[in-house]
Amino acid sequence: MKHNKIFKLADSERLTGKSLGVSPWVFIDQTQVNIFAEVTRWRTPGHCDPEYASNTKYGGTLIHGFHVISLLSHFFKSADLWPEDGQDPLNYGIDKVRILKPIIIGEGVRLRSHISLIEAVPKKEKDKLVKTKHEIEVQHIEGFAIYAEYLTYWHAV
Repeated sequence: MKHNKIFKLADSERLTGKSLGVSPWVFIDQTQVNIFAEVTRWRTPGHCDPEYASNTKYGGTLIHGFHVISLLSHFFKSADLWPEDGQDPLNYGIDKVRILKPIIIGEGVRLRSHISLIEAVPKKEKDKLVKTKHEIEVQHIEGFAIYAEYLTYWHAV
């Protein structure tokens, strides 16, 4: 489902508002959620204790919303969207994020991102501040679970 076009910063004006591609699926399981919880110091029963979480209204442990959001760079690169004429990207932040649905881990979940270009603002020496829209899909859940507008500062080659 990935687009096989080559993405270039120089083409960003023409690509604004268009789909750039779809990332491959990423598998997340309870072990990864537990590690994320340890690293972020947010080890709560709703995320890390399957027995406790099975008795909640969700019926199972949930992946942290920030865990999914932390995958935005991976989604972008794994969709082969690393600009041919860009290098040394810097995470510039996030303009808007909405966690639209809880994501239950169960035996593991598969996530992927549908990526579109919102804008690319020219900066010094042909650098660009690129804003991409990420709509995160969870296999077997209808609609998108997370919406994020991700900003990356790209240095021109």
